[in-house]
Amino acid sequence: MNVKSNATPGTWTDPDDAPELTDDFFQNATPMIGDRVVTKKEFAMAAEEAIRNSKPTRITPQQSLTMYFDADIVAVFKATGDGWQARMNEALRDWLKTNSP
Repeated sequence: MNVKSNATPGTWTDPDDAPELTDDFFQNATPMIGDRVVTKKEFAMAAEEAIRNSKPTRITPQQSLTMYFDADIVAVFKATGDGWQARMNEALRDWLKTNSP
């Protein structure tokens, strides 16, 4: 016998029907990072750090591609640490200011 099971709950709340988040809501909120309750100061510091670490909107779009460089060239840029690809891009951009491809 085929009987449909009632696997999904019958009530559904439209997210547009959610209550408005007022200033009072935020004043009384318990700040948390993950499952840990933190002070408002800790939360503010974590939020500032997250904003600092976020990527800014690029003025010029980037394009992903595969290129081959001599190993010694790559080693020099990698030795400069994180962000070496951006520095390689900037070196190429500087070269283009005084040379043509």
